[in-house]
Amino acid sequence: MSDVIKRPWLLIVTIGLGTLLNPLNSSMISVALTRLQDEFSLTFAEASWLVSIFYLTSAAAQPVMGKLGDMFGPKRLFLSGLSISALASLLAVFSPNLIFLLIWRALQALGSSTLFPSAMSMIRGHITEGQGQALAGLSLFSTTSAAFGPSIGGFLISWWDWHAIFLINFPFIIMSFTLSLFILPNTGRGKFQLRRIDFAGIGLFVVSIVSLILGLLSLENEANWEMFALSLAGFVVFYFYEKRKQEPFINVITLKKNYNVTLIYAQFISISLVYYTYFFGLPAYLQQVRHYDEQSTGLIMLALAGMSMIIAPFTGKLVDRYGAKVPLVMGATALTTGTALILTFNNQSPLGWLISIMIVLGMSSGFNNISMQRALFEQVRAEDTGSASGLFQTSRYLGAILSSSVLGIFFTGAMTIDQLHHVAMVSLFFCTIVLGLSIRLPGKKQRSSSE
Repeated sequence: MSDVIKRPWLLIVTIGLGTLLNPLNSSMISVALTRLQDEFSLTFAEASWLVSIFYLTSAAAQPVMGKLGDMFGPKRLFLSGLSISALASLLAVFSPNLIFLLIWRALQALGSSTLFPSAMSMIRGHITEGQGQALAGLSLFSTTSAAFGPSIGGFLISWWDWHAIFLINFPFIIMSFTLSLFILPNTGRGKFQLRRIDFAGIGLFVVSIVSLILGLLSLENEANWEMFALSLAGFVVFYFYEKRKQEPFINVITLKKNYNVTLIYAQFISISLVYYTYFFGLPAYLQQVRHYDEQSTGLIMLALAGMSMIIAPFTGKLVDRYGAKVPLVMGATALTTGTALILTFNNQSPLGWLISIMIVLGMSSGFNNISMQRALFEQVRAEDTGSASGLFQTSRYLGAILSSSVLGIFFTGAMTIDQLHHVAMVSLFFCTIVLGLSIRLPGKKQRSSSE
């Protein structure tokens, strides 16, 4: 343990090799959706469930995994998550149809959901100085895997087929698992009590989200108001049920009392909705309208995710010096600008113009990810880091789920540039929310004086 404290980079490398699995698999699937549509004869809305099921499982699992980390210890949970991810990746290769692939994607999400809360607990507990730099280092693994994920996925699909995007996980899993055995600190753990897991709350949450997705996707043809009604009823019942639970799946009382934390989660949902709308929508446009192959599409997508990797270290320094507000305002401005520029792009526009727009959108991600994590840390107690980080990731996943629903609504039939513009106009609405919430966040000096 003392060795980890003296050399914190060992801790970052070890957990980074594990936490990159989630963004890697998210980014690789973005260039595989069109291929999977052909493989299993799917509409885009049907294929988008491969995105939704991954994030829905992650959203449900993240808060639970934060709690399990407190029971078992973050190291043991981290190793278990790597093992589950390996099993799911292997089984996904042999999927004969969409149903089986959805099941293994869900299991894959369950395994990777253990990794981020465990990593955040270890960083918060064992790195006391330069925490912004530590977060930037960990974010570098995520942004790098997200940046190169489409390129890696495109190359693998061109070289073999979609099966390869699951097999590529094994080198990272093996390296992270081996290092974890020797590097990760053994922290204390509590007693496991099954009754502490709020299975009923999880069930209500999942039913409400799935009903909402089905309702949104029904807008493509004729609105299914029964699904919207079921979703609304589910959320109402979920709220009142969670209020009475001693250890709820989501502590709605705490969210109600800590207004700033609630707004941070709402802001991150909106950021994720807009970013993932482009992350999954632009590859489909490039392949189905511009007729680029998977490998070329993956290379073009580097402009979006690659810029996040470049900006992340700079953002870490800004966060340590000025706090979260300054880089968050910069990120919100870039997100809004990039979204507005999408409306200027058409089928006759040169590819270079689209790449320029993607660079602006990628800058927003580089600013927002680390800054949102720091904003959360500034508002929660150290002992609540695990559960708060789990809910933070749940916010990311909820945004991604909603983004896939937005794409499923507008990307119907033969894809057109008008559909991409409609998506951009919806995204502009959420950009205004992000910008407003970034501006209202207390600055570093304000926060210090209030404390």
